[in-house]
Amino acid sequence: MLKRKQLIGANFSFQYHPFRWTAEQLSAMGFRQMEFWGVAPHLDLFHDNRARLAEVKAILGDNGLTVRSFTPEQVLYPINIASGDSAYREASVERFLRAADICPELGAKYLFLTPGRGFECESPESARANSIRSVNRIAAHARSLGVSCLLEPLQRLESNIVTNAEALENFWHGLNGDDIDIVLDLVAMAAAGDSVAGYFERFGNRIAHLHIVDGTPAGHLAWGDGNLPLGDYLAQLDAHGFAGTMTFELFGNGSYALNPVSAWRQCLDAIAPHLE
Repeated sequence: MLKRKQLIGANFSFQYHPFRWTAEQLSAMGFRQMEFWGVAPHLDLFHDNRARLAEVKAILGDNGLTVRSFTPEQVLYPINIASGDSAYREASVERFLRAADICPELGAKYLFLTPGRGFECESPESARANSIRSVNRIAAHARSLGVSCLLEPLQRLESNIVTNAEALENFWHGLNGDDIDIVLDLVAMAAAGDSVAGYFERFGNRIAHLHIVDGTPAGHLAWGDGNLPLGDYLAQLDAHGFAGTMTFELFGNGSYALNPVSAWRQCLDAIAPHLE
Protein backbone atom coordinates (compact mmCIF):
# COMPACT_ATOMS: atom_id res chain seq x y z
CA MET A 1 0.00 0.00 0.00
CA LEU A 2 0.97 3.62 -0.42
CA LYS A 3 2.54 4.98 2.75
CA ARG A 4 1.19 7.72 5.00
CA LYS A 5 4.57 9.47 4.89
CA GLN A 6 4.12 10.00 1.14
CA LEU A 7 1.16 12.26 1.89
CA ILE A 8 2.30 15.81 2.50
CA GLY A 9 0.49 19.00 3.41
CA ALA A 10 -0.12 22.10 1.31
CA ASN A 11 -1.55 25.55 1.82
CA PHE A 12 -4.13 25.22 -0.95
CA SER A 13 -7.43 26.80 0.19
CA PHE A 14 -5.72 28.56 3.12
CA GLN A 15 -5.25 31.86 1.26
CA TYR A 16 -7.72 33.74 3.48
CA HIS A 17 -5.81 32.81 6.64
CA PRO A 18 -2.36 33.95 7.79
CA PHE A 19 0.50 31.60 7.11
CA ARG A 20 1.29 31.03 10.78
CA TRP A 21 -2.25 29.79 11.40
CA THR A 22 -2.02 27.65 8.26
CA ALA A 23 1.25 26.05 9.37
CA GLU A 24 -0.20 25.36 12.81
CA GLN A 25 -3.18 23.57 11.25
CA LEU A 26 -1.01 21.47 8.92
CA SER A 27 1.24 20.50 11.83
CA ALA A 28 -1.79 19.58 13.93
CA MET A 29 -2.96 17.29 11.11
CA GLY A 30 0.33 15.42 11.40
CA PHE A 31 2.19 16.83 8.40
CA ARG A 32 5.94 17.41 8.53
CA GLN A 33 6.38 18.31 4.88
CA MET A 34 4.38 20.47 2.48
CA GLU A 35 3.95 21.76 -1.03
CA PHE A 36 4.13 25.53 -0.65
CA TRP A 37 1.65 27.33 -2.89
CA GLY A 38 3.25 30.71 -3.58
CA VAL A 39 0.26 32.97 -3.17
CA ALA A 40 -0.48 36.18 -1.29
CA PRO A 41 -0.50 36.70 1.61
CA HIS A 42 1.71 33.68 2.38
CA LEU A 43 4.67 34.16 0.01
CA ASP A 44 4.05 35.34 -3.54
CA LEU A 45 6.42 36.55 -6.24
CA PHE A 46 5.52 40.22 -5.88
CA HIS A 47 6.11 40.68 -2.13
CA ASP A 48 8.96 38.25 -1.39
CA ASN A 49 11.26 40.66 0.44
CA ARG A 50 13.91 39.43 2.88
CA ALA A 51 11.80 40.13 5.94
CA ARG A 52 8.84 38.21 4.55
CA LEU A 53 10.98 35.25 3.59
CA ALA A 54 12.62 35.20 7.02
CA GLU A 55 9.19 35.24 8.66
CA VAL A 56 7.99 32.31 6.55
CA LYS A 57 11.12 30.29 7.34
CA ALA A 58 10.65 30.96 11.05
CA ILE A 59 7.02 29.85 10.90
CA LEU A 60 7.99 26.64 9.10
CA GLY A 61 10.63 25.93 11.72
CA ASP A 62 8.30 26.69 14.62
CA ASN A 63 5.84 24.13 13.29
CA GLY A 64 8.28 21.40 12.29
CA LEU A 65 7.52 21.77 8.58
CA THR A 66 9.84 21.41 5.60
CA VAL A 67 9.06 22.34 1.99
CA ARG A 68 9.09 19.70 -0.75
CA SER A 69 8.21 22.02 -3.64
CA PHE A 70 7.62 25.72 -4.11
CA THR A 71 4.58 26.22 -6.36
CA PRO A 72 4.11 29.87 -7.29
CA GLU A 73 0.62 30.68 -8.51
CA GLN A 74 0.82 30.76 -12.31
CA VAL A 75 -2.63 30.06 -13.71
CA LEU A 76 -5.05 32.65 -12.28
CA TYR A 77 -2.25 35.19 -11.74
CA PRO A 78 -0.46 37.94 -13.68
CA ILE A 79 2.29 35.52 -14.76
CA ASN A 80 2.40 33.65 -18.05
CA ILE A 81 5.72 32.21 -19.21
CA ALA A 82 4.26 31.36 -22.65
CA SER A 83 2.51 34.64 -23.40
CA GLY A 84 2.52 35.84 -26.99
CA ASP A 85 3.40 39.27 -25.61
CA SER A 86 7.19 39.18 -25.42
CA ALA A 87 7.54 41.84 -22.71
CA TYR A 88 4.93 40.15 -20.53
CA ARG A 89 6.55 36.76 -21.12
CA GLU A 90 10.01 38.07 -20.24
CA ALA A 91 8.74 39.66 -17.03
CA SER A 92 7.06 36.38 -16.12
CA VAL A 93 10.26 34.41 -16.64
CA GLU A 94 12.15 36.92 -14.49
CA ARG A 95 9.66 36.28 -11.69
CA PHE A 96 10.27 32.57 -11.99
CA LEU A 97 14.02 32.99 -11.92
CA ARG A 98 13.42 34.69 -8.59
CA ALA A 99 11.16 31.78 -7.59
CA ALA A 100 14.10 29.44 -8.22
CA ASP A 101 16.21 31.62 -5.92
CA ILE A 102 13.60 31.20 -3.19
CA CYS A 103 13.67 27.39 -3.34
CA PRO A 104 17.05 26.90 -1.58
CA GLU A 105 15.98 29.45 1.04
CA LEU A 106 12.95 27.28 1.80
CA GLY A 107 14.93 24.05 1.51
CA ALA A 108 12.69 23.00 -1.38
CA LYS A 109 13.92 20.26 -3.69
CA TYR A 110 11.57 21.29 -6.48
CA LEU A 111 10.26 24.37 -8.27
CA PHE A 112 6.81 23.62 -9.66
CA LEU A 113 6.14 24.67 -13.28
CA THR A 114 3.19 24.66 -15.66
CA PRO A 115 3.42 25.44 -19.39
CA GLY A 116 1.47 28.69 -19.45
CA ARG A 117 -0.72 29.51 -22.44
CA GLY A 118 -0.37 31.26 -25.75
CA PHE A 119 -2.80 33.62 -27.39
CA GLU A 120 -5.79 31.69 -28.68
CA CYS A 121 -5.37 33.38 -32.07
CA GLU A 122 -1.69 32.44 -32.53
CA SER A 123 -0.35 29.18 -33.84
CA PRO A 124 0.00 26.32 -31.32
CA GLU A 125 3.58 25.83 -32.53
CA SER A 126 4.52 29.40 -31.63
CA ALA A 127 2.99 29.14 -28.16
CA ARG A 128 4.71 25.82 -27.52
CA ALA A 129 8.07 27.18 -28.65
CA ASN A 130 7.73 30.19 -26.34
CA SER A 131 6.85 27.90 -23.44
CA ILE A 132 9.76 25.52 -24.04
CA ARG A 133 12.23 28.41 -24.22
CA SER A 134 10.89 29.82 -20.97
CA VAL A 135 10.89 26.49 -19.12
CA ASN A 136 14.45 25.80 -20.29
CA ARG A 137 15.65 29.18 -18.98
CA ILE A 138 13.96 28.70 -15.62
CA ALA A 139 15.10 25.08 -15.26
CA ALA A 140 18.70 25.99 -16.12
CA HIS A 141 18.78 28.67 -13.43
CA ALA A 142 17.15 26.31 -10.92
CA ARG A 143 19.70 23.63 -11.84
CA SER A 144 22.56 26.02 -11.10
CA LEU A 145 21.15 26.34 -7.58
CA GLY A 146 20.77 22.60 -7.03
CA VAL A 147 16.99 22.75 -7.54
CA SER A 148 15.03 20.45 -9.85
CA CYS A 149 11.71 21.26 -11.49
CA LEU A 150 8.31 19.62 -11.56
CA LEU A 151 6.12 19.93 -14.66
CA GLU A 152 2.34 19.62 -14.61
CA PRO A 153 -0.10 19.69 -17.55
CA LEU A 154 -3.17 21.90 -17.32
CA GLN A 155 -6.78 21.58 -18.37
CA ARG A 156 -7.86 23.12 -21.68
CA LEU A 157 -9.51 26.11 -20.03
CA GLU A 158 -6.18 26.82 -18.31
CA SER A 159 -3.76 26.25 -21.20
CA ASN A 160 -3.63 25.62 -24.94
CA ILE A 161 -0.14 24.07 -24.88
CA VAL A 162 0.02 20.96 -22.67
CA THR A 163 -3.40 19.57 -21.79
CA ASN A 164 -2.98 15.79 -21.89
CA ALA A 165 -0.39 13.08 -21.33
CA GLU A 166 0.64 12.84 -24.99
CA ALA A 167 1.27 16.58 -25.25
CA LEU A 168 3.10 16.48 -21.92
CA GLU A 169 5.41 13.72 -23.15
CA ASN A 170 6.19 15.56 -26.39
CA PHE A 171 6.83 18.81 -24.50
CA TRP A 172 8.97 17.04 -21.88
CA HIS A 173 11.17 15.44 -24.53
CA GLY A 174 11.69 18.88 -26.06
CA LEU A 175 13.28 20.23 -22.86
CA ASN A 176 16.94 20.41 -21.97
CA GLY A 177 18.32 18.50 -19.01
CA ASP A 178 17.15 15.31 -17.37
CA ASP A 179 16.08 16.66 -13.98
CA ILE A 180 12.52 17.80 -14.75
CA ASP A 181 10.05 15.42 -13.16
CA ILE A 182 6.33 14.96 -13.75
CA VAL A 183 3.25 15.81 -11.69
CA LEU A 184 0.16 13.66 -12.11
CA ASP A 185 -3.00 15.64 -11.34
CA LEU A 186 -5.94 13.24 -11.13
CA VAL A 187 -8.54 15.78 -12.25
CA ALA A 188 -6.45 16.93 -15.21
CA MET A 189 -5.85 13.28 -16.07
CA ALA A 190 -9.54 12.40 -15.94
CA ALA A 191 -10.67 15.53 -17.80
CA ALA A 192 -8.22 14.73 -20.62
CA GLY A 193 -9.37 11.11 -20.85
CA ASP A 194 -5.99 9.82 -19.75
CA SER A 195 -5.25 7.03 -17.26
CA VAL A 196 -2.87 6.15 -14.46
CA ALA A 197 -1.49 3.26 -16.53
CA GLY A 198 -0.98 5.58 -19.50
CA TYR A 199 1.00 8.02 -17.39
CA PHE A 200 3.26 5.26 -16.13
CA GLU A 201 3.77 3.90 -19.65
CA ARG A 202 5.00 7.34 -20.71
CA PHE A 203 6.84 8.57 -17.62
CA GLY A 204 7.47 5.63 -15.27
CA ASN A 205 9.28 6.57 -12.10
CA ARG A 206 9.71 10.16 -13.29
CA ILE A 207 6.26 10.78 -11.85
CA ALA A 208 7.43 12.42 -8.64
CA HIS A 209 4.34 14.13 -7.27
CA LEU A 210 0.58 13.56 -7.24
CA HIS A 211 -2.33 15.95 -6.80
CA ILE A 212 -5.25 14.00 -5.32
CA VAL A 213 -8.51 15.74 -6.16
CA ASP A 214 -12.05 14.70 -6.91
CA GLY A 215 -14.10 16.03 -9.80
CA THR A 216 -16.95 15.50 -12.25
CA PRO A 217 -14.40 15.01 -13.87
CA ALA A 218 -13.11 18.60 -13.48
CA GLY A 219 -13.46 20.64 -10.32
CA HIS A 220 -10.52 20.08 -7.94
CA LEU A 221 -12.96 18.95 -5.26
CA ALA A 222 -12.52 17.39 -1.85
CA TRP A 223 -12.65 13.58 -1.84
CA GLY A 224 -16.33 12.57 -2.02
CA ASP A 225 -17.60 15.84 -3.50
CA GLY A 226 -17.08 14.47 -7.01
CA ASN A 227 -17.48 11.09 -8.69
CA LEU A 228 -13.92 10.09 -9.62
CA PRO A 229 -12.77 6.60 -8.48
CA LEU A 230 -9.95 7.97 -6.34
CA GLY A 231 -9.50 4.73 -4.40
CA ASP A 232 -9.04 2.83 -7.66
CA TYR A 233 -6.55 5.41 -8.90
CA LEU A 234 -4.49 5.05 -5.72
CA ALA A 235 -4.56 1.26 -6.03
CA GLN A 236 -3.23 1.59 -9.59
CA LEU A 237 -0.53 3.99 -8.43
CA ASP A 238 0.50 1.48 -5.77
CA ALA A 239 0.54 -1.33 -8.33
CA HIS A 240 2.92 0.71 -10.48
CA GLY A 241 5.21 1.32 -7.51
CA PHE A 242 4.57 5.04 -7.12
CA ALA A 243 7.13 6.27 -4.59
CA GLY A 244 6.69 10.03 -4.87
CA THR A 245 4.83 12.50 -2.71
CA MET A 246 1.16 13.39 -2.90
CA THR A 247 -1.13 16.07 -1.58
CA PHE A 248 -4.62 17.51 -1.94
CA GLU A 249 -5.09 20.50 -4.24
CA LEU A 250 -8.47 21.80 -3.13
CA PHE A 251 -10.08 24.72 -4.93
CA GLY A 252 -13.64 23.82 -5.97
CA ASN A 253 -15.77 26.92 -6.36
CA GLY A 254 -13.79 28.77 -3.72
CA SER A 255 -15.89 27.70 -0.75
CA TYR A 256 -13.21 25.38 0.67
CA ALA A 257 -11.24 28.51 1.53
CA LEU A 258 -13.95 29.47 4.03
CA ASN A 259 -13.18 26.40 6.15
CA PRO A 260 -10.05 24.75 4.75
CA VAL A 261 -9.41 22.53 7.78
CA SER A 262 -12.82 20.88 7.36
CA ALA A 263 -12.14 20.16 3.68
CA TRP A 264 -8.70 18.77 4.46
CA ARG A 265 -10.01 16.55 7.25
CA GLN A 266 -12.69 15.22 4.89
CA CYS A 267 -9.91 14.20 2.50
CA LEU A 268 -7.73 12.73 5.26
CA ASP A 269 -10.61 10.61 6.54
CA ALA A 270 -11.33 9.36 3.03
CA ILE A 271 -7.76 8.47 2.14
CA ALA A 272 -6.89 6.79 5.45
CA PRO A 273 -8.06 3.27 4.43
CA HIS A 274 -5.87 3.44 1.32
CA LEU A 275 -2.60 4.16 3.15
CA GLU A 276 -0.27 1.89 5.05
